[in-house]
Amino acid sequence: MKEKIKIFLDTDLLEKYLLGSTSTEESLRVERYIAMYPEVREAYNELQENLETFAKMHALKTPEGLKEQILFRIRQEKRNRSKFYRFAVAASIAALIFAGASYFFYNQNQSLQEENSMVTNKIKSLENDMKIQLEDIRNQYIVLNNPNTKRYAVNGNKKAEELKAVAYINPVKKLSYINVSSLPQLPEDKCFQMWAEVNGEMVNLGIIKQFDDKEKLLALPYADNAVGYITIEPQGGNETPTVQNIVANIKY
Repeated sequence: MKEKIKIFLDTDLLEKYLLGSTSTEESLRVERYIAMYPEVREAYNELQENLETFAKMHALKTPEGLKEQILFRIRQEKRNRSKFYRFAVAASIAALIFAGASYFFYNQNQSLQEENSMVTNKIKSLENDMKIQLEDIRNQYIVLNNPNTKRYAVNGNKKAEELKAVAYINPVKKLSYINVSSLPQLPEDKCFQMWAEVNGEMVNLGIIKQFDDKEKLLALPYADNAVGYITIEPQGGNETPTVQNIVANIKY
């Protein structure tokens, strides 16, 4: 394989092109390479098939009842707006009789605007959450399918011999994830907690629960010479790791 083709395939341009996040110049370059080089075309087709499979496996489910809630809110707001306009006409006719009615309708309008603003903010928040989840799925796909990804088996020590995990580290893409597939049972007042020592600082990654999805990946902050830890902490988690209760660690 020509060196320039290998260099091109080591970049993430094909993945970005598939996800529609390339610039115009990058898109033209990808399309030129696909047309000119069979190796690139084959890699592109394989990535496309893998991405479709991966997307189907990890498809985001629309929150239950979301469509009905949005339609209900739209119908409710239409009724409220229609009601408001009818009242507004009546108020204009009765203004000379009872001027105070205008203040009432002003408050009605303000309330309607506040409700509309709340709905808009909720929709924006949902869109932002979905973008974050899609970005995380994209990164997981890259890590699991990139040839530069290194896999490290992580086993618990004597305090947690049943703990099994696999860390996926990609120094080229600067992405890292861990899959905790097995956790031993703990007393009700204890829990497992994940930590990462990054650039000299200890980062709290939260409590690890026994997942129904054995293939679930947890993101790890990437850094050169970082270290991940799993500890046993009091139920609810701890602000700092209990060093004597470290049950597993991974250097990456």
